[in-house]
Amino acid sequence: LEPRNIKFQAGLNEDLAATALWGTQQAEMRGEGKYDGVFGVWYGKGPGVDRSGDVFRHANMAGTSPHGGVLAIAGDDHSGESSTVVHASDVAFTDAMMPVLAPAGVQEIIDFGLLGLALSRYAGVWVGLKCVHDTVESSAVVDAGLDRMMPVVPKDHILPSDGLHIRPSDDRVAQEERLHMRKMPAVKAFTSVNAINRIILRGGPKPTFGLVAAGKAYLDVRQALDDLGIDEVLAAKLGIRLLKIGMVWPLEPAIIGDFAKGLSTIMVVEEKRPLIEAQIRDILYAEENRPVVIGKTDEDGKTLFAPHGVLEPNQIAFAIAERIRDRAVSACASALQSSAARNQADLVARVPYFCAGCPHNSSTVLPENARGYAGIGCHWLAQFVPGRKTEGATHMGGEGANWVGEAPFSKRQHVFQNLGDGTYNHSGLMAIRHAVGTGTTITYKILFNDAVAMTGGQRNDGGLTVQQIAQQMRAIGVERIAIVSDEPDKYPSRAAFPAHASFHHRSELQAVQTEMMDVKGTSVLIYDQTCAAEKRRRRKKGEFPDPAKRVFINELVCEGCGDCGVQSNCVAIQPVETEFGRKRKIDQSSCNKDYSCIKGFCPSFVTVEGGELVKGSGPAAIDLDTVPFPVLPEPALPALDKPWSILVTGIGGTGVVTIGHILGQAAFMEGKGAALI
Repeated sequence: LEPRNIKFQAGLNEDLAATALWGTQQAEMRGEGKYDGVFGVWYGKGPGVDRSGDVFRHANMAGTSPHGGVLAIAGDDHSGESSTVVHASDVAFTDAMMPVLAPAGVQEIIDFGLLGLALSRYAGVWVGLKCVHDTVESSAVVDAGLDRMMPVVPKDHILPSDGLHIRPSDDRVAQEERLHMRKMPAVKAFTSVNAINRIILRGGPKPTFGLVAAGKAYLDVRQALDDLGIDEVLAAKLGIRLLKIGMVWPLEPAIIGDFAKGLSTIMVVEEKRPLIEAQIRDILYAEENRPVVIGKTDEDGKTLFAPHGVLEPNQIAFAIAERIRDRAVSACASALQSSAARNQADLVARVPYFCAGCPHNSSTVLPENARGYAGIGCHWLAQFVPGRKTEGATHMGGEGANWVGEAPFSKRQHVFQNLGDGTYNHSGLMAIRHAVGTGTTITYKILFNDAVAMTGGQRNDGGLTVQQIAQQMRAIGVERIAIVSDEPDKYPSRAAFPAHASFHHRSELQAVQTEMMDVKGTSVLIYDQTCAAEKRRRRKKGEFPDPAKRVFINELVCEGCGDCGVQSNCVAIQPVETEFGRKRKIDQSSCNKDYSCIKGFCPSFVTVEGGELVKGSGPAAIDLDTVPFPVLPEPALPALDKPWSILVTGIGGTGVVTIGHILGQAAFMEGKGAALI
């Protein structure tokens, strides 16, 4: 990146990262910049957008540089699949008066990203790009040609003589007036001339029913129409008009007025809160023959598309079919209803769980009569383990602050608060300072697993060591500090630690925690054990010691009691059916050599030192003339004169997503298009 003057800068946390992006727009405003301008990209999940709201408001008020621009990408989790809260960032962006683009598919992430930067540069605003996981966790063959996106500068819109951009010594009152009265009209002019919102289906000579959607919801609407057998020809016959919204806020009034002409009903399909629907109502309010606008509620005020959960194409299809009086469409809707009923299976709860050898499997065990609070990170999974007595979670960086408020009104004298090293580095240090400052009795278990494991195993931004944490804790006034590790001898010199810090093997964890329960004020236990998944990755790269020791279970001795699983809580211990009944085995392919399974007393366990797993030698050469079955014929491939869909069932990134990427790469190599959702 460096030869191209591109700098990737770790943000530490989201609001500091946003502030740094704000700083990039100040680089040349005093004539001190190295370059003509700087454009920047911020990204974070929805909770990171919430956390950065104050920065977004300040930075958007200040504006961007004339040759710069800032794009803020929000990763939204509408179903709460990988977050502690269900979130959507649209309204948060609009609260800071940032225009919001909603791409539908991978191609539009690129297209709208480029348009967003151009808009930011033109109108002097920060621009939000909403990316839901359905769109981001996918791949596609895209057009990345340099001439694909050529943003158009509005010719008929007159900008103020002093411009719209950031400037030194800018008064907050002037900033507000400029944002409302100058920048927002410029945003709408840019949106209009670049056709970011487009009418896709005109609805024939007499359109009466209009559909409006953006982003993922637009793709769901197209799927619903397809399921109902409604193509462009039938849509024109039935009078169905479709508007694809690219910028969900602020809506450009002219396109809404054009779209609404002649319609009796407009159905707005959007997930979560009615951002688009409310704007359409406002824009059409003064129209004499305005259409009925439905979305969150129907014509009778009953719930249509709920503001919670997620929307599915079938749900949208049924809503459309109810309002389109056509025999063929009704037949398709009935078939969909029947298919949905047949395919509705009992839901099986598949909760996330600790990896084999995960340090949190051991670190989150509490003494008798103790209680703990969870936090953001993989250790949050302790709540799924019976008997762990750990519950709840705050926002990232608030860990333990809830107990600061609860403690004066509780009969309980002490709690444990789990805090991952990534969260500690992000913002958790301030929460510990809060507990120390208020004299709250609490033990922070800082779980140092040497990786931000929850999001793929990145290193902590800026670097972080156990020694640094211990010194920081002492500096803010923590008196009792204990370091617990699976390898306590890894610190041959303890001079870098506070003088009164104690060191313990993880087998002593319960004794140390029991002692901590009697410590008045704030105490800290640093649990040091590297993430098991990171150990595996680093061992493959030769970057981490790989003990020449493996554990096996002798099936003939094993009695199938399962105590090894109780002791270790490890998913590498699996049942195996034998002629003598169900026994246990260790899946060597998933074992990460944590060895916690040998804590129990069991004569069936065998440790092998110095040996290696037998590796396959590969398939032997086969003489096709001697095989007892005919050679399988090549499959008949369909003609690709029309799009084909493939449904892949499975779980997770190493299954469905990987297969999708392989198919997408194959399509790309053959010069074909592909979209994987």
